Amino acid sequence: MNWRTMLSALAAVWLAVGCGQSEGPAAPGASGPPGPEVSPTAAIQTGIERHIAEQVRLGGGYFKLPFRDRELRLNLVKVHTEYLSKLGPGRYFACVDLVDVSGDVYDVDFFLGGEPDAMQVTETTVHKLNGQPFYAWEQKSDGTWHRIPMDKASESHLGVLKERDEFEFIYRVTLPKISEPARMWLPLATSDRFQTVEITSIKAPGKQSILRESEHGNQVLLLELGVRDSGKTVEILYQVTRLEKAAYAAEIPDPEKYLKPERLVPVNEDFRSLAQEVVQGKQGDLMRARALYDHVIDRMRYAKYGEGWGRGNAVYACNARTGNCTDFHSYFIALARAAGIPARFAIGAAVPSERNEGGIDGYHCWAEFYADGKWWPVDISEGDKYSSLATYYFGHHPANRFELSRGRDLRIEPGPALGPINFLAYPVLEVGGNPAKAAVEFSFNRRRRG
Repeated sequence: MNWRTMLSALAAVWLAVGCGQSEGPAAPGASGPPGPEVSPTAAIQTGIERHIAEQVRLGGGYFKLPFRDRELRLNLVKVHTEYLSKLGPGRYFACVDLVDVSGDVYDVDFFLGGEPDAMQVTETTVHKLNGQPFYAWEQKSDGTWHRIPMDKASESHLGVLKERDEFEFIYRVTLPKISEPARMWLPLATSDRFQTVEITSIKAPGKQSILRESEHGNQVLLLELGVRDSGKTVEILYQVTRLEKAAYAAEIPDPEKYLKPERLVPVNEDFRSLAQEVVQGKQGDLMRARALYDHVIDRMRYAKYGEGWGRGNAVYACNARTGNCTDFHSYFIALARAAGIPARFAIGAAVPSERNEGGIDGYHCWAEFYADGKWWPVDISEGDKYSSLATYYFGHHPANRFELSRGRDLRIEPGPALGPINFLAYPVLEVGGNPAKAAVEFSFNRRRRG
């Protein structure tokens, strides 16, 4: 089914069951029913932002929303522009992250109706609390989507495809205004025993060169850009075959490589003391790692707001007890290394399981630790979001993943003026030697279900 048909069907089911606290056919971490048919995206974004601003004005500085037995007092964090959708004539969908005065982050779904320049919100429901959904979507044989309770949701409803997956992955960047000579570094995914990668095309302005980062074996595309490249698009197309990853045997030539600290992942006395407390009485590195995994889930809360999150700063994660996947896994890696368990980091994307094409809600990262002669994959932030999958994510990465790069503090030559790259999923852009941002979009087309 194409997305035009699916969105039309979704519009029909909306009339019957409404929207809600839904995972939708989006990727884990995304909200509600997405789709590439986002026209008119700008109008939808303007409409929902106008609605929120007006409600904040009427609410004395807060977007007030009844939820269960209380009234939430919320402020806007982010409008998920990649999931703004036109469901049919005069019907639109938007999902928004808002933070409550308590510090909890709510993912709220909005349905809107009317003309693009005068649309009004017709329904508002809470989808997630701190990344944890209240129910999932299921597509019926007639193409319509229906909500199902979380206790009846299967692994595929929650973002897991097992065994094998095949898809085209589109990595697209839109350059900002460039006023001086600029350079941009982008990851170039490579093949390994769990993913086979073919780069089918690279469309990019400027002078291109491919660099190798030797410490972790990454490939990096360097673009040297000028003023005339302002606003241009970079697009890399991949064909990917990916296998589900379970614990796999491997020798470590240098175990110390995965025990040493990194700039934002220190191995200090604080982490040693905490790790020792968590693993006390546990026998063997596998049991000790599981104790650390459970500790991170118990201690951390998935929340992307404020300052400091998203850098993979283990100290921040330990103190703030909130963050995204980079913070969850950096905290785990710091504790594992402090306990003498080798651990490493990788980053890429989680490809949606409930649909076969469309946008992807940004990057996703994960980790591995070494025990009993094997590398054991873990995905702790997903284990935190979906408690029923916490055991699966200790020792597995599903097939619907795409790894772009691995490791931290990446050193390449020539490299950025600011020094080693913290991690590489989104491009690193410098204009005149100063950091700058470019707009990034990930999307995919699945060739065959795994």
